[in-house]
Formats: sequence, structure tokens, C-alpha cells
Amino acid sequence: MDEAGEVRAQGRSGPSNPMRVGFGGAFAAVCEAGRIAIQNAKLLPGDIRAVCAGLAGLAQPESQQKMARLLTEEYPGKVIQVCTDLDLTLKATGDRRAIVLIAGTGSGAVGRDLTGQVLRVGGHGPLLGDEGSAYDVGRRAAIAALREYDRDRPDSALAAKILSELGIANWEDFHLRVYSAPDEVFPRIFPIVTAAAEAGNSDARALLQDAAAELAGQVADLVEKLQLKSGKFLLAKSGGMVGRSAYFDKLLDDRLHVAAPYAEFGAPVMTAAEAGARLAVLLLPAAAEEGK
Repeated sequence: MDEAGEVRAQGRSGPSNPMRVGFGGAFAAVCEAGRIAIQNAKLLPGDIRAVCAGLAGLAQPESQQKMARLLTEEYPGKVIQVCTDLDLTLKATGDRRAIVLIAGTGSGAVGRDLTGQVLRVGGHGPLLGDEGSAYDVGRRAAIAALREYDRDRPDSALAAKILSELGIANWEDFHLRVYSAPDEVFPRIFPIVTAAAEAGNSDARALLQDAAAELAGQVADLVEKLQLKSGKFLLAKSGGMVGRSAYFDKLLDDRLHVAAPYAEFGAPVMTAAEAGARLAVLLLPAAAEEGK
């Protein structure tokens, strides 16, 4: 993005959550996306004056500081800002009162009140949270399927579908796949569960009902903390779980209407990447000062 706020080019790369792919993998992915954007804009790395990176897995200040140090190596002499993906998604809603629910591989919610106070809940990663996420749904579905297997009932409809759709021969191989790369297995089970639920499978429907309740609970917590129980505010949903299943979307919306009765459902006014670029533009005065 240039100083006038015009998007010059975009770049896309792989996963960048350091809690899932490590700081080295996250750093490499961010740098690759940046290089692609710079090349597409027909610029040189030296033309960049400020950088904002908003990544999942950076809720802790020490993690943000570590990523900032790494980015300083890639962009020496530039002004660097590091924040979370939730921060970018909230920025993408504009400046009004708003709550954004992230429902994807992980889960979390962030909100802003009339005073500009920003609070977040969830987003603690697969070991300490991510309730209701695609990862969580997939993990719970796998646990339920393995229980059926242990009870000598390996032919349950959902269990059989999981193995066939993932192209895994048996539950022994499933074990090996999960323990070597859980992020590549559990989120992929979510669309299998939604398809089964839409076909009437009661186990799949129970899993999605629990997920919707967990996600709506995060929004309810923010409504309470930000005192948004009265007055209109924007409620936006984002993430790979949204818009993939009419059945799950309705479950989630029904729960959200109860958790946030005054919310106006809507979408962010820009992408998270554009929001990050706008935050970087705000750093330009500091970049100019450092260049003196």
C-alpha cells in the first residue's frame, strides 16, 4: 500500500502461526508473502518504509517481540509493528463498536467498545483453547470414532467416512498421521462432519451443536466484558468454518442471536491484509522521523 492508501500489490504464502509451524516457518512464510507483494508492485525491498505483521499465535508480548526481531532482519532500518490476526480483523471492521468472531483452524473473538477499548477472548491455541474450532471439531470427531473402534464397532458411519475421506487405511495409520502432523488432519475432518450432519447423522450434528455453543460463548463473554448488552454493534464472522455449511451457519447464527441480541450481523469492510497495510501506513511518520 502506498502513502495515499492505495493497494499496489498483494502476495500470498503458507501458514504463519508460530505456535503451529514454529517461528522459523512463520517468519519464512511472512517474508515470502512480502517478497511476492514487492515484486508484483515492481518495487525494490529498499522502497518499503514500514511493515505491519498480524499473525495468529502472537498473543503473548514475548512472542510479538521475537517476531519483530526476526522481521527487523528482513527489513533492516524499517519501522516494524507486530500484532495478532485478531487485531487485524477488528481493524478491518472500521472504527465502530464491533465484535469479530474467528472460526477457523483455531478460534477466538475480539471486540471494541465506544471508548476504543479492545478486549479479546480465546485464541489460546490447540493445547489450551480453540474451543469450537475446526481443529477442535475434528479432534472430538476422531476421539468419538476411536471409542467406537475400541468398542468393536468400527463400522459407524462417521468413523468410516473419516478414514475414507482422508485416504487413510485404518485407525493404526490414523494414529501415526495425527501424531506426526495433527494440524494436517483434524481441521480436514470438519467438512466431513458438516457433510454428515447435513445428511442427518446424529453424532455429527451433536458435534456441530457443541461447536456453535462454544463459539457463541466467546462472543457472550465479550458482550459482557465490553458492556455491549444494549445498543447496536457490528458482529462479524471470519475464518474457514464460515460459509462452508448451511447447516452449521444456521446453528451458529441462532446461538449468536441469543448471545448478542443487539448485534447487527455484517462483514469487515476490508481484508485483514489490507487492514495490516493501513496500520503500516500509520507508521510512516515514525519511519520518516527515523530516516532523518
